[in-house]
Amino acid sequence: MISFDRWERRFGWLSFPGLLRYVAILHVLVFFIQIFRPEIGTMLDFDRSKILGGEVWRLVTGFFAVSQFGSPSPMAMIFLLCAVNFAFMVNDGLEAEWGAFKTSLFCYFGMLAIIAASLVLPYQPPFAGLLLYASAFLAFATLFPKVEILLFFFIPVKVGLLGIVTAAGLAISGISAPIMIPALMLALSNYLLWAGIPALRGSARSLESARRRRKFDAAKAPVEEAFHTCSHCGRTDASHPALDFRVGGDGNEYCSEHLPG
Repeated sequence: MISFDRWERRFGWLSFPGLLRYVAILHVLVFFIQIFRPEIGTMLDFDRSKILGGEVWRLVTGFFAVSQFGSPSPMAMIFLLCAVNFAFMVNDGLEAEWGAFKTSLFCYFGMLAIIAASLVLPYQPPFAGLLLYASAFLAFATLFPKVEILLFFFIPVKVGLLGIVTAAGLAISGISAPIMIPALMLALSNYLLWAGIPALRGSARSLESARRRRKFDAAKAPVEEAFHTCSHCGRTDASHPALDFRVGGDGNEYCSEHLPG
């Protein structure tokens, strides 16, 4: 198991509090620049051939390029505003649970994984910024499934349900285009390592603990006390309720099968 406390003592300078917040703010900034410079999204988005051709800034700017939101419009603004609100909520929730250092490593790992998928695999995953948000949101939904939010500011819904819908959407994307599965798995590997696998292990431990508790409770449950006991065979009315018991001539109690004649 990774000791993040030990890592933080050695590499604490890597901590970037509010990293997802800043990515979201840059997303908004580029979105409004796009109103005056419509081509800005394609200038900043991931493009493997152009990156290999020397436009290395796309490795970073691809995470907040907004070409995936389309041209500026009221509907696009609503979706962007919801995405930014989600990003702030998720960032604050993860940092409250993990701390800024562990959350920063989660984001760094996710970014590097998305970059690797974009450069190495035959087909790069689309919309790098959305995949980063998706992995962070899945982690948040795994940690806080019962938190209720207002979707589009007026629809109450549990975060856990939204997490299931998000995971289902990603799964459908992989099923509809199987060649994208390795890219999606790599892009979401930070979620699996930081939240998904630990959650499965925690669930397994909880189930095992509950099984042991039931076994322990059953073992310590008081045995029903017997009112009649056969002096010959030791059987009781608790262990053999169908038997009849009588007192013999010697004053001892016997079951019907061993009652002295």
